Amino acid sequence: MTERVAIVTGGTRGIGAAISELLAADGTHVAAVYAGNHDAARECAGRLTAAGGSVSVHQGDVGDADFCRTLVAGLVADRGRVDYLVSNAGLLIENKVATMTADEWDAALRVNLSAPFYLAQAALAPMTAQGFGRIVNVGSITAAMGNPVEAGYGAAKAGLLGLTRSLARAVARKGITVNLVVPGVFETEMTTSMRPEAQEAIRAMIPLGRRGDPRELAAAVRFLLSDEASYVTGSVVTVDGGLSMGA
Repeated sequence: MTERVAIVTGGTRGIGAAISELLAADGTHVAAVYAGNHDAARECAGRLTAAGGSVSVHQGDVGDADFCRTLVAGLVADRGRVDYLVSNAGLLIENKVATMTADEWDAALRVNLSAPFYLAQAALAPMTAQGFGRIVNVGSITAAMGNPVEAGYGAAKAGLLGLTRSLARAVARKGITVNLVVPGVFETEMTTSMRPEAQEAIRAMIPLGRRGDPRELAAAVRFLLSDEASYVTGSVVTVDGGLSMGA
């Protein structure tokens, strides 16, 4: 079988790194995109390569439409195809509604909502040409539950549902599926950077009583990318230890 090619944004740390690792272990070439942590990118690429995986790392701003188009075009030129797109990159900005700046609001929507659109828009052309594609967007339970200091993040992640289902309907007859994975609280740098009191309050609300392992979310993404998931599109898969069920 022709080697499949995946783009994983935020693919060198946390949940993204777990997704990259799982796909690389399956024989997929992983183009892991990162914003600026060069050390983490080198460590991730080295670890995956040492394990026998095929990986390339790409530094850039996924909120920039030109970067997204260039990234996809480069992969098609180098690898001949793009099969999987996992829009995982996230930007968590915490601030009260009353004091949130316009720049903070714009940045939250740019990275968390505009970036998945720009990447999908660029990737759909090669996916359509080859008659196959899988897109998985990574949302957040904040979209459904809300958070008083994450208005921009929550709004952007809520927008991903509408984007996911609109894309799914647009390409359903072209061999392309589009789905949304909604993670709860996982052991990542982003979640552990939250205020300690917020972390403890959230942990107490999780029915399973613990944060998730990034590999548990990666497994859900892996399924949605698989051939076995060919009849799943426009769906929302929640992986949150029961948190979104409420008290």
